[in-house]
Amino acid sequence: MSDIDVSQLLGQMRSMAAAARSVPSAADQGSGSNEFAGLLQRAIEQVNNTQKTAANMATAYELGDANTNMAEVMVALQKANISFQAMLQVRNKLVSAYQEIMSMQL
Repeated sequence: MSDIDVSQLLGQMRSMAAAARSVPSAADQGSGSNEFAGLLQRAIEQVNNTQKTAANMATAYELGDANTNMAEVMVALQKANISFQAMLQVRNKLVSAYQEIMSMQL
């Protein structure tokens, strides 16, 4: 593995933040539920891929792979942990919103 590219990581974080802030146009609002489901599915897949990458890097380091360094493994594990915790918070908010909606009287 090569050294960690901080500028690339920051660029990815900025692009994800920009995508999260983007407002759908009037034409896109008709398919809002499909768009939300797709966005949620992609986020879950991204968290899963991050966790798989971190696990693979940790396994490679444990097996003594010379191309894997400890710092990269630790960063990958922390990224996986943070992404999982963020996804968990999103899930908690969705469950809370669902419960609030279901408790509303018509």
